[in-house]
Amino acid sequence: MADSAFPDDLKAAQTRLHQATAEHAALMRMLSWSVEPHDGWTGTEHPHTGLISDGREPSPGWSDEQKAVVVQLRQECLALSVMVTTHPYWQTLAGEDLHTARMRSQALMRPDAFPAVYVVTAA
Repeated sequence: MADSAFPDDLKAAQTRLHQATAEHAALMRMLSWSVEPHDGWTGTEHPHTGLISDGREPSPGWSDEQKAVVVQLRQECLALSVMVTTHPYWQTLAGEDLHTARMRSQALMRPDAFPAVYVVTAA
């Protein structure tokens, strides 16, 4: 690969993109399932076991502040994605070097310790 020293502005944008993406994902996990208030619905009762599946609890919806934060984070992620993918540095590379550098930049600039906000243990 040609040059592995990424420009500071590219490193900052890639790092912030990882952070903003993690913030957006964490926020979406904390918000209710429906943006607008919804009564939910009852699930289907299995005829042999009596277990009920596929229902949803009522959702209070999102507040205007929550909606605004989601929009802001989505716009920031989009702007950062464009900034990272169209950075002039990528024009200095071609072919396999370009691909390798892009993958390396993502790995190098991903913060090691994003907080584990939501972890599910497999059964």
